Amino acid sequence: MKKSIILIVILFGCLTTFAQNPYGKADDEGRLILNTYVPDQIEGISSIARNALENKLSQIATQNGLGGGAYNPRFIITANLVVLDKNIVSTVPPMHSYVMEVNLYIGDGIDGILFSSYTIPVKGVGNNDTKALLNGINNIRSKSPEYQRFLEEGKRKIIEYYNANCDLILTQAQGLESMHQYDAAISTLYSVPTVCRDCYQKCISLLGPIYKKKIDMECEMRLTDATNVWNAGQDYDHAIAVARILSGIDPAAACYSRASTLAGRVNKRMVEIDRREWNFLMKQQQDAVDIEKLAIRAARDIGVAFGNNQPRVIYNIRGWW
Repeated sequence: MKKSIILIVILFGCLTTFAQNPYGKADDEGRLILNTYVPDQIEGISSIARNALENKLSQIATQNGLGGGAYNPRFIITANLVVLDKNIVSTVPPMHSYVMEVNLYIGDGIDGILFSSYTIPVKGVGNNDTKALLNGINNIRSKSPEYQRFLEEGKRKIIEYYNANCDLILTQAQGLESMHQYDAAISTLYSVPTVCRDCYQKCISLLGPIYKKKIDMECEMRLTDATNVWNAGQDYDHAIAVARILSGIDPAAACYSRASTLAGRVNKRMVEIDRREWNFLMKQQQDAVDIEKLAIRAARDIGVAFGNNQPRVIYNIRGWW
């Protein structure tokens, strides 16, 4: 009985198509992403209230176009909660009443530089301390015109950081590239938001060649692994293993033709030993829009994956409150 293994490889195309910025102003601002952070050291707050405050910060960032998965952990929105007054109201049952200030901060959490701050007065009521705090936190509006100056100042300072440190970012990415740390280099370059147009264009000009080096290196590694697997046993099970390895090779990689040659040899051997076909198929072409979307997604996925695998950042917020 004929059995086929079909491997479909999608052509990503050249990443230099990123250079044409397809986004409008609103999307540019959306690329300025803040990491939410609530320090463990806030006094008199339970872990439940702390998590609620962190969720509220995430809502504020998202509702105002600053949320999402950050490629750069440097910039944060954080908060401190200060209880100004608390009373027990003589009701049945007695209720705890809190008058609080929630102080919001945006800044560079790596260098410890505060960019912007804003204070929100809130009140909370509950039948115990924790519920009163939670009620106060829940009363914080996630989207309000009152945040405008606070958020705009934070955005402006982030843009100024990228503009002032663009050469350093490029040098850092090139250094990572020289050490074959291509994912880290791509993540570094892709962290620059599109609204910083000059720096963004410089980063994109480096991104394509670095991505090409990455897929070329990975292609050679996969081809070596596939060849070793096939040489270890030229049967159907080994053909399946070869298929899994070769399926991860990008068609734009330099060794792709040699991978196709290996696939042809495997297919010929399958026909010879038990008349089973082993087909290696490649999607030859995508239209320009699809190529650009796939390339952007590839670079974004690399940045997100690299960031998610990094150790937790220890933020420096000394002197912010």
